[in-house]
Amino acid sequence: MKKAYTFDDVALVPQFNNVPSRTEPSLETWLTKQKKMQMPLLCANMDTVISEELADILIEQGSCPIFHRFAPMELQRSWVKKYGKNMFISCGIQSKKIDEARELLDLGAAGVCIDVAHGHSDKMFHFIQELKRTHPEKEVIAGNVCTAMAYHDLVNAGADAVKVGVGPGAACTTRMVTGFGVPQFSAIYDCAKIAEKLRVPLIADGGIRTSRDVVLALAAGASTVMIGKLFAMTEESAAPKRGEGKTREAKFRGQASEDFQTDFYGGLKEKTVAEGIDFWAPVNGTATQLMDQLLGGLRSGLTYGGARSIKELQRKAEFVEVTATYILESKPRVQ
Repeated sequence: MKKAYTFDDVALVPQFNNVPSRTEPSLETWLTKQKKMQMPLLCANMDTVISEELADILIEQGSCPIFHRFAPMELQRSWVKKYGKNMFISCGIQSKKIDEARELLDLGAAGVCIDVAHGHSDKMFHFIQELKRTHPEKEVIAGNVCTAMAYHDLVNAGADAVKVGVGPGAACTTRMVTGFGVPQFSAIYDCAKIAEKLRVPLIADGGIRTSRDVVLALAAGASTVMIGKLFAMTEESAAPKRGEGKTREAKFRGQASEDFQTDFYGGLKEKTVAEGIDFWAPVNGTATQLMDQLLGGLRSGLTYGGARSIKELQRKAEFVEVTATYILESKPRVQ
């Protein structure tokens, strides 16, 4: 039986550093085969996360907004008209959705994020191929998967980037409900071995709690990291808010939660169960503050890795397995 690791099970070994300042390394990376970003953070395409206000900030900071797929077509059209080539739309793999996706691409969207919980499927391959048949110049992000074979198969089907992560999200219960899902660090690391050969960017989706996890995900081979809960807890997110000051909270929910499915579908579908939860948590400042914190930690991480770029970090990365007490030893202790 193969062993697999979460972010808490591994650590990076410091490398010789000839980078004079942590402000020197470049954070440039690739979102897809053709689209470059100035930094590697993506906001999750979820209904309580991405908003127009947040999209504006992401573009200003050098990221790219990916809007969720649960808005009415009229609203999605308005997003495309406003953001055009700076944005991606999202869609599922139901046959009726492909015409909607094509319409939004024709309006000027840069590409499509085909967004399903288990992306390694025949329906996914067919959907990618059909989109590429009519819009070969548009970029397709496909996911989610958590194995090297699944990553390889989506690339073969025509994907220009692949989202990796099954079950690590803060509001996801897929692993507890079904027993399926590979620990996120190993999922990234295994897929990245193939990604290095196929040269199609890997998006690490889920499980990010701090800048430490961002550094580990990128060092393991991801080109970008997609973040849900942390962005949902910012002032500019689409999450409902309540309270003021220190008691201010935001509501985050998984798209497979009963709360979301009740709003969107009128309840759980017959013969299904929820695979996510909803919860309220404290608002932790602005999106700019969050990105400054995460990117500041990443820049420090690059210097510890002796790297001037994310690619160099990946080339030099040396991982060690750690015990559960590593995290305890690593935290501040005031007593």
